[in-house]
Amino acid sequence: MVHYKHIEIEKKWQEYWAQNKTFKAVNHSEKPKFYALDMFPYPSGAGLHVGHPLGYIASDIVSRYKRHTGFNVLHPMGYDSFGLPAEQYAIQTGQHPAITTRDNIARYREQMDRIGFSFDWDREVKTSNPDYYKWTQEIFILLFDSWYDKDADKARPISELESRFRESGTTTINAATDEDLPEFTADEWNSYTKEEQEKILLDYRLTYLADTEVNWCPALGTVLANDEIVNGVSERGGHPVVRKKMRQWMMRISAYAERLLNDLDELDWSDSIKEIQRNWIGKSVGAMVSFKLDDHKIDVFTTRPDTIYGVTFMTLAPEHELVDSITTDAQRDAVEAYKKATAARSERERMADVKTISGVFTGAYATHPLSGEKIPVWIGDYVLAGYGTGAVMAVPCGDERDHAFANYFAGQEGMPAIKNIFEGVDISEEAYTAKDNTPICNSDFLNGMSYKQAMAAAIEKLEEIGAGKGKTNYRLRDAVFSRQRYWGEPFPVYYKNGLPQMIDSEHLPLELPEVDEYLPTEDGAPPLGRATTWSWCTVENKVVSNDDNRDCVYPLELNTMPGWAGSSWYMFRYMDASNEKEMFSKEAQEYWENVDLYIGGSEHATGHLLYSRFWVKVLHDLGKVTVNEPFKKLINQGMILGESAFVKELEVEVESGIEKVFISQGVNFDGKVKSGRKLHTDVSFVNNSNELDVKSFQTWRQDSRDKKFIHNDEGVFKVSREVEKMSKSKFNVVNPDDICEQYGADTLRLYEMFLGPLEQAKPWNTAGITGVYGFIKKLWKLYHNENGFHVSDEKASPDSMKTLHKTIKKVREDIENFSFNTSVSSFMIAVNELTTQKCNSREVLEPLAILVSPYAPHIAEELWSLLGHEESIAYADFPVFEEKYLVESSKKYPISFNGKMKFTLELPVDASKDELEKLVLENEKVKQQLEGKTIRKTIVVPGKIVNFVVG
Repeated sequence: MVHYKHIEIEKKWQEYWAQNKTFKAVNHSEKPKFYALDMFPYPSGAGLHVGHPLGYIASDIVSRYKRHTGFNVLHPMGYDSFGLPAEQYAIQTGQHPAITTRDNIARYREQMDRIGFSFDWDREVKTSNPDYYKWTQEIFILLFDSWYDKDADKARPISELESRFRESGTTTINAATDEDLPEFTADEWNSYTKEEQEKILLDYRLTYLADTEVNWCPALGTVLANDEIVNGVSERGGHPVVRKKMRQWMMRISAYAERLLNDLDELDWSDSIKEIQRNWIGKSVGAMVSFKLDDHKIDVFTTRPDTIYGVTFMTLAPEHELVDSITTDAQRDAVEAYKKATAARSERERMADVKTISGVFTGAYATHPLSGEKIPVWIGDYVLAGYGTGAVMAVPCGDERDHAFANYFAGQEGMPAIKNIFEGVDISEEAYTAKDNTPICNSDFLNGMSYKQAMAAAIEKLEEIGAGKGKTNYRLRDAVFSRQRYWGEPFPVYYKNGLPQMIDSEHLPLELPEVDEYLPTEDGAPPLGRATTWSWCTVENKVVSNDDNRDCVYPLELNTMPGWAGSSWYMFRYMDASNEKEMFSKEAQEYWENVDLYIGGSEHATGHLLYSRFWVKVLHDLGKVTVNEPFKKLINQGMILGESAFVKELEVEVESGIEKVFISQGVNFDGKVKSGRKLHTDVSFVNNSNELDVKSFQTWRQDSRDKKFIHNDEGVFKVSREVEKMSKSKFNVVNPDDICEQYGADTLRLYEMFLGPLEQAKPWNTAGITGVYGFIKKLWKLYHNENGFHVSDEKASPDSMKTLHKTIKKVREDIENFSFNTSVSSFMIAVNELTTQKCNSREVLEPLAILVSPYAPHIAEELWSLLGHEESIAYADFPVFEEKYLVESSKKYPISFNGKMKFTLELPVDASKDELEKLVLENEKVKQQLEGKTIRKTIVVPGKIVNFVVG
């Protein structure tokens, strides 16, 4: 028999697919379209490990299946190639990020090709290529040139706003913008200078400049998003992060909060992801209330205006703009110290920490808008400057956190006794948070009212006296869109008299300049401040030297766009990736519409998904796309976990002092141990019996060479194992190249699917892959005998047809339901049954090759070729399930004599009672049993038994 040579076969078909562009999609087809997309990777220098391809394999199976079932499939791949890692590497090594990014992309491409993905590589996208980020810059200009019209509930061109200002000032404008902007008439607008008008328009644009509190990481030299911070330090590198006010470009995503919330209902996403989005958007209905403090006004948003008479104190975020001006001299030092401590904690950390209670009294008192009572003002880090107004009216009797805060500081200056406004309720131990019909008390005109009645009455009163108004609020804040780094999209912005101006689209891309270092400058400016040629000449429309002192030369923006800029619209570029005249053609977008299946990690459940949904809605409002959402169906694949290996190190007391030793698992050390710890070791040094190759470990970890290794009684050194996230830092990474070399890409693909349901986390165990490799070889053997390839044209047996069609049914259902692991089990059962049946019929083996093709495409292509086909299997019609092959035509009946079963007979399943009796009596086995005996009674129950009572 010809042996299965996976390396030769896989290389052959990968070259065939590349040369013949087998998976090239077309933008015009009579076939129905299907667009499958993976969240595209950041190409790190470490390359792929076996956890990375999980989602790609799943989307590839669906893509291949859809081609088999008559769809025109778009399945592209590209690279999210701007970002921090490449720049950090550049800082450390001096290499240009473009060079390391290019090399990393080449490595990723090589690995992905080896796994056999059916990507249309003609549509490859790299966000760091100028021919791509040219269009990202154009989208930024579109945002800058737009405002959000609340009446129309959509974005509109800024030119329309200017026209309305000229005609009627602000009287007819209902825009999404900062509150309390000054109003003006048409005459006033027309009297303003051009610069004055530009400043006003900046407050209305969808992307604008603002001084805002940000997460600043000094070590990385950039602003970080909340989801880039873990436990108060940067996710990348573990560097300290502080809160800092900086002038930043912002995106007015808050204008779209209600649409982002409502449109979730139309998406085929998991309930958990939708709920994460809803919580992040955080819709609240309540009232805005103003408390006066000397010449200042403190605005708070509350969802419980019914409890306004229960306000005991107020709490401001430490970063609130009024803190410095209202703090008394006596409290100044305490407030400053608290502000400094809070600056070291991220917003996410402060939100998550519900146990720690901390705060400082400012010494100031605000005036209650209804009672006129003096309310002490505190600062506390549980209030966030970026949420609501950065201030809360604390009602300890009705809020658990306020209750805990009041009790913690009870008796101190500035903390009065808790006021109770709930009739007949004891709030001495805990707050009363129910929204029910419990009457309000101690609340003037609200006394005796229920929650709903008091809500309405309180809002009406506040509006009447001008101290507040009913309002819907959202947790979603406008997004910071600036990075103080080099390796990102340059803003198409220059500054004239300190005001931002857009470079005309026809002069894009504005490409990154060369710099001598990638760190921020000595004065804290971003790395682009190091560029000697980074000014814009409005006459020549090009970048010129900073020393050029002509009147037409202006400084360019020094910040770059964040990592999410390029990934917020890339799904549309794939539709028309080679288009040099526009970001994508109208015809291409109208054909592909949006993504039918999107697969990626749940770590993008907020940032990426919200930002891309936001950008798509803006593009839709401006008539650039026909869809309102980017991704119809979303699946978050689970994580493949690594099995880490640990060496135990002990510090022990010896005569000469303290000595460090390594001790094998299972050994009880009888010396005096001072301390111990577990150290990761590279899993490649450990065999399947958990035995460590000590010499390799000592070579790898040089500080272990002069230390003692205590082996077990069998003379081996064993390590302990734990399942963790697969990561280079944990030395538990398995390289897919090694698996492809030893077992083949088809085995890797099948094994990753076989590990468990796609959306669940599952541990990797290389030892388990041998079973799947055995299945691949058994599948190959089914088409061969000792002389080579051997498939017969003879009709298949009923059993073989039954095996085939139950497999067709199961695999179709599994792919449609994304239950890929059970499909692999079905293949194994089918091959075992067909082997037992000695099936070599083309009638069965030809459709079987197509069934396997989405999962194991290389072996399927080879078998298809051996079956005599000249074209790729990729577009062969997927087998159709036929019920008739699963309908049983016969049934095994137990044949009994005097109640004792002697044997079974296969009898027609639809035979009547009389027909069954006749058939049984004609059987030779039955005749032998009845020979010389008298039948006293015959019992026949169709579908169950046949019994003869004899004497």
